[in-house]
Amino acid sequence: MAVEIRVPPLGESLVDAVVGVWLKQEGDAVSRGDSLVELETDKVNLDVTAEEDGVLASIARREGEVVTVGEVLGVVSASNGASAPAPTAASAAGAAVAAPPSVTAPVAAAAPPPVAPAAIPAPLPADEDGDGQGGGRAAPAVRRLAEEHHVDLNSVTGTGPGGRVTREDVLIVAARQAVLAAPGQPAAPAPVASPAPPRVPDAPRATTAAPANDGREERKRFSRRRQTIALRLVEAQQTAAMLTTFNEADMSAVMALRAKRKESFKQQYGVNLGFMSFFTKAVVGALKAFPDMNSELQGDEQVLKKYYDIGIAVSTEEGLVVPVVRDADRMTFAQIEQEIVALATKAREGKLALSEIQGGTFTITNGGIYGSLNSTPILNVPQVGILGMHAILERPVAREGEVVIRPMMNLAVSYDHRVIDGATAVQFLVKVKQLIEDPETLLIEG
Repeated sequence: MAVEIRVPPLGESLVDAVVGVWLKQEGDAVSRGDSLVELETDKVNLDVTAEEDGVLASIARREGEVVTVGEVLGVVSASNGASAPAPTAASAAGAAVAAPPSVTAPVAAAAPPPVAPAAIPAPLPADEDGDGQGGGRAAPAVRRLAEEHHVDLNSVTGTGPGGRVTREDVLIVAARQAVLAAPGQPAAPAPVASPAPPRVPDAPRATTAAPANDGREERKRFSRRRQTIALRLVEAQQTAAMLTTFNEADMSAVMALRAKRKESFKQQYGVNLGFMSFFTKAVVGALKAFPDMNSELQGDEQVLKKYYDIGIAVSTEEGLVVPVVRDADRMTFAQIEQEIVALATKAREGKLALSEIQGGTFTITNGGIYGSLNSTPILNVPQVGILGMHAILERPVAREGEVVIRPMMNLAVSYDHRVIDGATAVQFLVKVKQLIEDPETLLIEG
């Protein structure tokens, strides 16, 4: 008996993924529940596990290939002696729908010789399925992505097997089109003016280029998450009228309170009393005072949020992720610290669930932990505001006519000027500053 390994449901709005690392190889024994392969999606990575004990008989889709929900990744046989079953007519038809014939080796090998010239002509047809979008060279999910970003598939050079256009190819072209369509520049439907250079350099180029294996360069596949981050950052820059306002906060009161309470807090709650809980409370208090900052723009309507789901930016090896602290206004300092620690740990271990990063009404990012003194954070669209924290630095300030040394932090709020007026953003940041400099008021207003 053999069990097919299929791509599981990926979650809301996700229809495809990229095959990451196979954790088991062909011939390896597997037990029920063992992780077999890692899939990369736009938002999180997830493991596909074995449903039965047996042996990994075959691997159908390799690292870097785009797969859709329900597609066969491989086969687990019931015993060491069992082999992968030959694809049935139904499964072969399903594979043909999920990907072009050139991608799935077993299907191509099974095709009768007379059909091969007609199925794979020398020049790839511009449109095999009549949609005018070069559908024969891309999976349905890739075609939908191209339509969403107004990318002409006929102008994209495919890097997938057999010249197939991948999701990454579309995302790169979409990002380039967005840059070319910046204010003052005409939009360009076909961003690639010339074909991509051949994979194997010709003789003249080889005489001038550095050897590929001399160790001075390394090629690393752009992960799905990194591609998505790049696209979203460009989207935020191009779609929102983003501005940033700055201020500074005297951290003396917060630091004194932390020094006084940190030992007892750690003993009682098992986590440190960090700065993030103070700023989360301060942001909630400021959002209550200026509710426009806790909203988003949907078409010609502004949607005001009556809840406070605060995104906390966390840096991981694969890029920035923003898990969400739900209903932060109803949480104590200890609960906020515990939730942030739990979410940050999951983020760095790649174990965040989709539900833990979706939504969010406002975001906080802390570049200060890396030594940043000032920055202009980019909006986490569709949110209209983001607070940037920075490093605490002792510097001279004037207090009651005297120059004194205080631990100061620069603060920055980026906002969407389509929704938020400058006066509102400035007053919002002043409110955050006031609450931080008088942390006792956080118990009331936060």
